[in-house]
Amino acid sequence: MNDMTPIVTAPKDWETDQEVRWCPGCGDYAILKAVQRTMPEIGGTPANTVFVSGIGCSSRFPYYMETYGFHTIHGRAPAFATGIKLANPELDVWLVTGDGDGLSIGGNHTMHVLRRNLDTQILLFNNEIYGLTKGQYSPTSREGTRSPSTPFGSVDHPARPCAFALGSGGRFVARAYDVSKQLPDVLKAAHAHKGAAFIEIFQNCIVYNADVFAEFTDKKNASSHQLWLTDGEPMLFEKGAKGIALDREALQLKVVDVVDGDWQGAGVIVHDVKNRAVAHMLVEMRFGPFPMALGVLYDDPHPTFESAVVAQNRELSEGKTPDLQALVSKGQTWMVEKEPRTE
Repeated sequence: MNDMTPIVTAPKDWETDQEVRWCPGCGDYAILKAVQRTMPEIGGTPANTVFVSGIGCSSRFPYYMETYGFHTIHGRAPAFATGIKLANPELDVWLVTGDGDGLSIGGNHTMHVLRRNLDTQILLFNNEIYGLTKGQYSPTSREGTRSPSTPFGSVDHPARPCAFALGSGGRFVARAYDVSKQLPDVLKAAHAHKGAAFIEIFQNCIVYNADVFAEFTDKKNASSHQLWLTDGEPMLFEKGAKGIALDREALQLKVVDVVDGDWQGAGVIVHDVKNRAVAHMLVEMRFGPFPMALGVLYDDPHPTFESAVVAQNRELSEGKTPDLQALVSKGQTWMVEKEPRTE
């Protein structure tokens, strides 16, 4: 058991002596600072925290956090995180991945860490491009994306990370973007959730896919194209002039006008983080008249994978004395006798 006493830290206590090296203007800098600011506020302890990453620009993250860390292999960070959490369930494990690392070669691993409900925070940086390998299209690239691997435009239908997370059985699904002031609050909510907490973070790749999210991230577009969700609050945007309602006949969401602040009369629905059906609808709101749904879309805790494993092991070992030799000798074993050497 871990009897480590919590300590009071400041953001600088989470910074390493390593030079932070991303392209100038990369959104990863803002995400790193948001995480370093958040750790003291959640009462984190560097010696009890582990950051695990795969391969990609985002996967440099462990080098810049003054914690334990693993920079692992392409797409396999969830497997390492699972082993770490099973070895010591009391560790605070953070998993950092990208849209290529986590949804292409690592898609299978991401699916299983979500459905198993391992208690870890999964930060998926989505810039809709492969940055580290110089700008090829990724699983989340939009149709028509021109890149070195799709010079005439991508014909792939892009993956939706939050839809993938919900479809994989994720119990916590959220969205934010790199420079959003609300990102620390989303990180705190993810940490408070016991189980696999999935956050899609829209991240601007200034070199290979610059401003791809400007439609809703630019300040001039924020009011009319961002819907920040709060549990128990009406789904309002554009300074309260518009809202999201449920078309009960078509069973789909729609945008409605709110007159004189009467959101109830307009049929605007109240956000319920435990409503999985509406969460599925929210992740599909992206283009046309709809704003981008941001914040915590779904949060419905369930017993975690590691807690079930620990409980099972405890039950099976109760009243038994560990005997490694008996375990090794169990089943088909035999002794190889050395025959006398003959000349």
